[in-house]
Amino acid sequence: QVQLVESGGGLVQAGVSLRLSCAASGRTIESYAMGWFRQAPGKEREFVAAINWSGGYTEFADSVKGRFTISRDNAKNTVYLQMNSLKPEDTAVYYCAAGSSWALHPPRYPNEYDFWGQGTQVTVSS
Repeated sequence: QVQLVESGGGLVQAGVSLRLSCAASGRTIESYAMGWFRQAPGKEREFVAAINWSGGYTEFADSVKGRFTISRDNAKNTVYLQMNSLKPEDTAVYYCAAGSSWALHPPRYPNEYDFWGQGTQVTVSS
């Protein structure tokens, strides 16, 4: 199994940037699809972004497309979520996930992922 630990969250003002990191241990992530999800109070867990095992394909939610970027550094066993032009509606707990998917396009659904981090809080003020 793989353990995932998110970091980089915090309280920021709208319009600024923030980068989240997901550090994996136990196993390398080179064969995993990696995803980011978020959950705001009173809302369901929402897909944010994902990257396939090779790093060649990414997927983004419409709400973040053009603002967020997902990347992976397999040598560091780390996945990143670069968040630009943050909005108050981006406020949520952000979760990193790993899934045993070899598909060309990484999955968008939580059930397709096997391992989860404990989350990091991102709060964006007006």
